[in-house]
Amino acid sequence: MAVPQNKVTKSRRNKRRAHDALVPGNPSECPNCGELKRPHHVCGACGHYAEREVIAQADEIDLDDDAA
Repeated sequence: MAVPQNKVTKSRRNKRRAHDALVPGNPSECPNCGELKRPHHVCGACGHYAEREVIAQADEIDLDDDAA
């Protein structure tokens, strides 16, 4: 069985874990609606990406025409 030869001190253990902390997100403002969104992702509020609409919102779709 693998057993450590010597005790790993708290200092050495914590130095190894120095890069394991979570970093906070970096939201940017949507140029179309002004809501905060993740960088390089489609805006969840308006469906725009790079100043063009990529996803049509549910309130803009007329369901009567699609059902016929």
